[in-house]
Amino acid sequence: MKNNSLGLLLLIATVALTGHACTPDPDPGSDEGKPVGAAPPAADAPQHAAPDVVPGSHADWCGAHQVPESLCTRCNPSLVAAFKATGDWCAEHGLPESQCLACDPELKIERPPQDGGDL
Repeated sequence: MKNNSLGLLLLIATVALTGHACTPDPDPGSDEGKPVGAAPPAADAPQHAAPDVVPGSHADWCGAHQVPESLCTRCNPSLVAAFKATGDWCAEHGLPESQCLACDPELKIERPPQDGGDL
């Protein structure tokens, strides 16, 4: 399913204005709530981005779920409605279709590259 760029901008604006609060996985050793096929984060990698990161930057990354923190519906359930409104929702797996590796195993969700000013 194609992403609606206006919907994506709405999501980013919503997160920027409301902030987000991540909650840890129910059982850090389990795969529950993690994208199917996602590589586990490095042991010393931060699990969640700081609340003031720039959406779409290298620092905007949820290490627990391997998606941009600003678009992580598992950490910020208030984003679900916006994804549903733009038609980007997989009801079967409870994730945005654009993040559902169970439905699209070839989907690549890649962290943006780190540039000189983004530490």
